[in-house]
Amino acid sequence: MRAVKPATPAVSPLAGEPIKRADAERLAGVLKAFADPARLRLLSLIQSAPNGEASVSDLTAPLGLSQPTVSHHLRILTEAGLLEREKRGVWAYYRLVPSAIAAIADLLTPPRKRATKRAR
Repeated sequence: MRAVKPATPAVSPLAGEPIKRADAERLAGVLKAFADPARLRLLSLIQSAPNGEASVSDLTAPLGLSQPTVSHHLRILTEAGLLEREKRGVWAYYRLVPSAIAAIADLLTPPRKRATKRAR
C-alpha cells in the first residue's frame, strides 16, 4: 500500500502569523481536492463502506458517474494524500488516510479552539 503524504504546511493560516506563499499554495491544492461535491461524496462513501474501503466498481453506481470519472476523482484525492490505494489483482481499493484529514482539520481550527478541544 502506498500512502502519499499531504502537502500541508506546518503553520496554520489561522495561527496569528502570516502563512508563507508556498505553504498557502500547498494547502490550497489539498483543499481544492475537497472542493468538489463528487469528491466529498467519495470520501463519505469510502469511509462508510464495509472495512472502510471501496473499489471503483463499488463507487460508480452510488455516484451516478462513469468509471473513468470516478477513477479521475480518486486519483486526485490520492495525490492530495487524502486516500491510499491498494492494488489487489485487477482491482484497486481505496481507504481514507485519517491522519491527513485530521492534519487539515487541525490547520483550519483556530489555535484557541484547538486548545479547548484538546482539554476536553
